[in-house]
Amino acid sequence: MIPEPNFPVKPREFVGRRFQIEAFRSALRQGTATGRTPSFAVLGEWGIGKSSLLLKCSAVCEEPEFRMLPVPFSVSKELGEYRQFAETLLDTFSECMARSTSVESRIRRELHNWKLKRVSVGAFSLDRDTPHFFLSSGTAILKHALQDAWHRFIRPAQLNGVVFFLDDLHNLSSPSQDAVALALRDQFQSFAIENINCSVCFSAPLNYFSNIRNLAEPAVRFYDKVYLGPFSPAETSDYVEAIFPAAANRTGFVQWLHSKTGGHPYFMAFICRQLAGLSRGKPTLETTEHWPEIFERLEREKFGADLAHITEREVQLLRALARSSEEEISVKELDEQYERVYFSRLTEKGLLTRTGRGRYKIYHPLFRLFLMGGN
Repeated sequence: MIPEPNFPVKPREFVGRRFQIEAFRSALRQGTATGRTPSFAVLGEWGIGKSSLLLKCSAVCEEPEFRMLPVPFSVSKELGEYRQFAETLLDTFSECMARSTSVESRIRRELHNWKLKRVSVGAFSLDRDTPHFFLSSGTAILKHALQDAWHRFIRPAQLNGVVFFLDDLHNLSSPSQDAVALALRDQFQSFAIENINCSVCFSAPLNYFSNIRNLAEPAVRFYDKVYLGPFSPAETSDYVEAIFPAAANRTGFVQWLHSKTGGHPYFMAFICRQLAGLSRGKPTLETTEHWPEIFERLEREKFGADLAHITEREVQLLRALARSSEEEISVKELDEQYERVYFSRLTEKGLLTRTGRGRYKIYHPLFRLFLMGGN
């Protein structure tokens, strides 16, 4: 196993998150028995492994016990609005369906000819220039297309259902995040009522629902929420064993790695990738002599890029927070006052974590160390 910090982990190389994966398997068993698979929201900070977990769960769907069709879909900011999202999602669905080993040649031929333009979305009374047109039309497109596909393709292939894995749903924010979350909830709840076993599992930042709670409470309640945190020491040990099965003094190395990263998957992968090259795949406590070199590369490849996309004033705020003797600090406790918009921007960019009303912390201790000029 080669650590790749900038990519999701391949399902066959996935380590940890046993509780979350078993919970997902239980949900699939429920869906197979009842025809109604629960929907999930995987929430967590940047680099914590949300995309990797979605890929792993996507692979679980294809296990013989479940016979569910997974549809992995990365939500890009370039999609723009909900109707374009719906159309692109259906294109991905048809591609996944065509690749499924459960699909016979006859169904593949039908799928090849199945075009979005054939689906009647009905007449719209809304003015096309209103911001809600694309939301309403996108919902209608998904509804009619998946109703049609359920009877024409999914059931004939003897599949038990479909799970749409929407990675980075927060990137879809037109007309607003609350409208998108509510539209998806209404969409997939209606499928359950119609005995169409389609569900959704999406990833988003930890604070995704806090932005929409007052506007779309039904959307919040609809999803089973999975909050991802750092790896435990036991998961860190499993990770090290997967990468360095022949390592000497593994226990000491695991303790060192966990103390440096706090179990954060991205930083664990980054450090292990560097150590694998520097120590020829056999790390021991003595290899920590390479830490200054590793940290310097971390500064160049990660932390330098973090600062390259923010203003000088925002950098000043980050350094002020880093100098504080407390890990968490209130806005009012800073010696110099900063406009609240800076805190919001840095939180949106993942450089700050909001821990409470008016309280924040640097997103990771290693980034804080960088801001303080140390290693």
